Amino acid sequence: MSDAAVTETITTYLRPIDADGLAKFAEKGRNNPNARGTNKVRTVIEGQYRSLSYVGNHAAVVVDEPLHLFGQDTAPAPGEIVLSALGGCLAVGITAVATARNIKLSKLELFLEGDIGNPAAWGAGGAEKAPADMGFQEIRVSVDVEGDATREELDKIVAHANFYSPVANTMRNPIDFTIGMAD
Repeated sequence: MSDAAVTETITTYLRPIDADGLAKFAEKGRNNPNARGTNKVRTVIEGQYRSLSYVGNHAAVVVDEPLHLFGQDTAPAPGEIVLSALGGCLAVGITAVATARNIKLSKLELFLEGDIGNPAAWGAGGAEKAPADMGFQEIRVSVDVEGDATREELDKIVAHANFYSPVANTMRNPIDFTIGMAD
């Protein structure tokens, strides 16, 4: 080979989703825009703050609190799980929108941060706070995405997925919320 050897760049794309299935699912949504499903989770506390949440036949999602909040620090804290759900939902949306636009992704990574405090000590004698002053006060998401599209096209995909994200919209918008004793 000569000094002027040709360099070849090989791009590996992420495992694709079923584009035809996605199109059929989207058509069902257009035909019945008020359709809803129900997510169900059963959460069982083991002790201290460590809990196991069961979803279908999947392994339990373990939640704990860090040592400084009197947990065992054996698993992510509840707020970190919320951010994980948001990251997962946004990633699903970005993947779906890219697929619908015939764009192959070679990289998709999301970085999430949320500012949260607990001066109310979960209502166990801490500061008196109004509900609007508790929970996440700001969430920041940074998306690192690459594929066979321009940066402008990828930016539009991320914005579109954010606009339609069920979890992001649950966090942005007030929802009906009830809690009561089990029968």
